[in-house]
Amino acid sequence: MSVILLLADMILIILIDSPQTRTGSNSFMHFQCCCVSVCRDRCLSSVIMSGSNSFRLRCSLAAHEMDVRGLAAAAFPHGAFVSVSRDRTARVWVPNPSENQVFTEMHCMNGHSNFVSCVCIIAPNETYPRGLIATGGHDNNICVFSLDRPDPLFTLKGHKNTVCTLSAGKFGTILSGSWDTTAKVWLGEKCMMTLQGHSAAVWAVVILPEQGLMLSGSADKTIKLWKAGRCENTYTGHEDCVRGLAVISDMEFFSCSNDASIRRWMVTGECVQVYYGHTNYIYSLAVFPNGQDFISTGEDRTLRIWRKGECSQTIRLPAQSVWCCCILPDGDIAVGASDGIIRVFTESQERVASAQDLQAFEDELSKAIIDPKTGDLGDIKIEDLPGREHLNEPGNRDGQTRLIKEGSNVEAYQWSVSDGRWVKIGDVVGGSSQQNSKRVMYEGKEYDFVFSIDVNEGGPGLKLPYNVTDDPWLTAHNFLEKNDLSPMFLDQVANFIIENTKGHTLGPAPTSATDPFTGAGRYIPGSGGGDQAFGADPFTGGGRYIPGSESTGRVSSSGADPFTGGSAYSSSSALKATTNIFFPNTDGVMFEQANTTQILGKLRELNSAAPADRKLSDAALDSLEKLLHLVADQKSQEQPTAEQISVLWRTSHWPEDIVFPVLDILRLAVRHPEVNAQLCGGTEGSSLCNHLLGLMSPEGRPANQMLALRTLCNCFSGSHGRALLLGQRDAVLSRSGDLCAVSNKNIHVALATLVLNYAGRLYGQPTEIEAKAQCLSVASTALEVVQDKEAIFRLLVALGTTVAGDSTAKDLARSLGVNSQISKYARVSDPAKVGECCRLVLDELQ
Repeated sequence: MSVILLLADMILIILIDSPQTRTGSNSFMHFQCCCVSVCRDRCLSSVIMSGSNSFRLRCSLAAHEMDVRGLAAAAFPHGAFVSVSRDRTARVWVPNPSENQVFTEMHCMNGHSNFVSCVCIIAPNETYPRGLIATGGHDNNICVFSLDRPDPLFTLKGHKNTVCTLSAGKFGTILSGSWDTTAKVWLGEKCMMTLQGHSAAVWAVVILPEQGLMLSGSADKTIKLWKAGRCENTYTGHEDCVRGLAVISDMEFFSCSNDASIRRWMVTGECVQVYYGHTNYIYSLAVFPNGQDFISTGEDRTLRIWRKGECSQTIRLPAQSVWCCCILPDGDIAVGASDGIIRVFTESQERVASAQDLQAFEDELSKAIIDPKTGDLGDIKIEDLPGREHLNEPGNRDGQTRLIKEGSNVEAYQWSVSDGRWVKIGDVVGGSSQQNSKRVMYEGKEYDFVFSIDVNEGGPGLKLPYNVTDDPWLTAHNFLEKNDLSPMFLDQVANFIIENTKGHTLGPAPTSATDPFTGAGRYIPGSGGGDQAFGADPFTGGGRYIPGSESTGRVSSSGADPFTGGSAYSSSSALKATTNIFFPNTDGVMFEQANTTQILGKLRELNSAAPADRKLSDAALDSLEKLLHLVADQKSQEQPTAEQISVLWRTSHWPEDIVFPVLDILRLAVRHPEVNAQLCGGTEGSSLCNHLLGLMSPEGRPANQMLALRTLCNCFSGSHGRALLLGQRDAVLSRSGDLCAVSNKNIHVALATLVLNYAGRLYGQPTEIEAKAQCLSVASTALEVVQDKEAIFRLLVALGTTVAGDSTAKDLARSLGVNSQISKYARVSDPAKVGECCRLVLDELQ
C-alpha cells in the first residue's frame, strides 16, 4: 500500500506501526500480552453511525483569556458547568433560557495567584445546599468557593507543588493530586491523610465512593489503588504518563495516557480492553450515564466519542491542545482548549447552533495550521498526493482524514457522516517535500535577509542583502562602498547585522544611554551635562554610584560576549545560526561587570553618614577596598584574607538603606574560590542564604533585591556555592518567584538568570524532576509578567535547558501550557535571538 493511501485512508495504521506518536519505547503490540482483549480502534472498520447520532456544535464560548484547563458539571443551577483557566479564574456557566443554544456567565471566582489547572464539584449538603466548587492551581493551593461570593470560603494548603487534579467524594471529602508526587485527602479545611507511593507527579485522581477506594495515576506510568491510606494495588501497562481517570462503576474504571491509549480496568487489577484512536497525548475522559460510552480529548486537536467500544465520531477543533471535557446533565458535551474557548456539542437538533455559527466554526477550522511533526499525519510527500478530485469519493467512516494537493499546498479534510461531505480541517505545513524556505529575492538572487537601512531622514531606504553564511563585516564593508557611505559606519552596520540575524549568544540588551540594570542615567566619563544628569543614584537620589553598572571601559556592542567580555564575534558564528546555540546552557551566567571606583566612592560616602555604631573604621574601609580590587581582577594570584572576608560579612548586615554598595562587593567576591568556600560552605552557607533571602523580601528595597539575586547567581561559580544553592533550592526559588510581581526589569533579568543557572545544574539529571518542576513553575510564572526582552530570552533558555533530553520534564512543560504561553515570542525579531530560541523550545516540546 502506498504512503498516500496510508495517510489519506488508513492514517491510524501509521499510529500503530510508528513510534513517533508516542514517548514510550515499546511497541503498541506489547499491550496484547497484558490484556484480555485489545480494541484496535474500530474507527478503521466500515461501521458508520447514522447522522442522527452525531454530535454537532451547540455554541462556542469565548470564556477565558488563556487555556481552559478544567471543566465540571455543576450541582446548581441545573444544566450549569464550571470552567477554570490559566487566566487564574473559575467561571460558572448557565443555560440561557431565551436562547436555547447559548450559555451565560453567571459567576466569576478569583482566589489563585497563579494558573488554575483543575476543578471538581462538592455535592450539596445541609450547610451548602447548592454545593461547593473546589479548584486547584499552580500556586500549590486548593480554593473552595460557594456560589454566593467571588472569593474563596477557605484555602487548603499543604501541597509543595502544583495541584493538577481533584476529585470529590462523599461527606465533602476531596482527593487532590500534585506534582509533589503525593495525593492528599481533605475534609473541611483539614488534610486527613497524605498518600505517598508514586515516584513522579500525580496527574489524575478519582474516588470510588461506594467502597471508600481511591485511585491515582502518575507520570511514573502506574495507577495505584488506595484504601484507608494504604496502597492496595498497582496497575501497570501504560507506557507513558497517566493523565486521566474516570469511574465506570464500583468495579471498573478507564484511564488515558500520553501513550495515546485508553484502558479499561477491573478494580481487581485486570486490564480488559485497550482503545486506540488518538494520535497524540490523551488528556481527559468522561463517561456517559450508561456507564459504557465515553468521550476523550487530547493533543491531536480532537474530541472523540466512543460507543460500544468503538470510536463512533471524531470532532476536530481549531486548537492544538484540547485539555478537558465533561458531560452535561442533558447529555451534551463541553470541551475546553488551548485557545481559551469552551465549545459545547449536542445530539439534539433543537440545540444545534445556527447555520451561521456552524459555518463560522467550519471556517475557523479550515484556517488551522497542521504541523506533521505533532505525529498526526506522518511524513508528507506532496508529489505523491492526489488532487481535489480525490474529494469526490465519499468517506467510509466518520472522522476519516484525507490529504490533497492544492497547487503547492497540502490541505487536510475530514469526512462528516452527518453532513455527507468532506470538511476542511486545516492547511498542512512542514512536510518533507514542502518548500519551507523564507528566502527573499533581491536583484535576481535569493537571500536570508534583506534589510532596509535608513540613512537620510525622509529619504528612501537602502537595501542590504545578507546570507547567514556571509561575513557580516565584509557585507557591511561592501554595503558602505556600494552606496558611497563613510567607512566610519562599518562597526555600526556590522553590529546591526549581527543583532538582527540568528548568530546570537547569551547576553543582555544592547548598551544604550540608560543604565541596563537600573533604567536610570548611566555614568559616562567625559560626557556632557552636569554631574546630576548622569551621576544621581537612582535609589537614594545622591552620588554617582549605580549598583551593578558596567565598567566604563567596556563597550558591549562590540561583538564581545556581554557576560564574560570574551569570545569576540567571528563570521563562523553565523554558520551556526541554524543549530541550537542556546540550550542546554550548563556553564552558568554570572554578573561580573563593575566600576570599582564608583562602588568605593559610594561606600565611603554612605559610611560617613552611617550611624556611629555602624560606621566603619579606616582600617575596615581599607580592608574592603583591597578585597574589592582583588576580586574584581580575576587574574590576580593574591588570596583574600580571613579578616577581609570577615569585614565583608559583618558589613553586609548594614542597614538596608545603605547596604547596597557592600552587596555589590559581595556579589563580586563570591566568585572567588576562597570567598565562595568560606561564605558558602558549612553553617556559614545557611547564614548567607538566609541573609540574602531576607533582603529579597517583596517589601524590600529594589536595589537590595536585585543585588541579592545577582549574588545568588554568582554563587554558582564555585562548588561550595552550587552545593549550597542546590540544597536550598526550594526556599531560594520560592522567594525568587515572589519577586515576579515586582515591576523592575533589572530584578526580572536577575531572576531569569537564577532560574537559568538552576536549570543548568539540573540538566542531565532525570531523577530531579521535582526540582525541574519548580524551575518550570517559576519560569512559567515569570513569563506571565516579565516584559524585558533579555529577561524573556533567559527564561526561554532556562525552559529549553530544563526540558532538553528529559521526556518527563517536557510533559510537565506541556501540561503547564508552556507551548501556548511562549508561542507569541516565536515572531519576535528584535532581538532575533528571542524568536530563534523560542522556536527551538517549541520544537523541543513537539
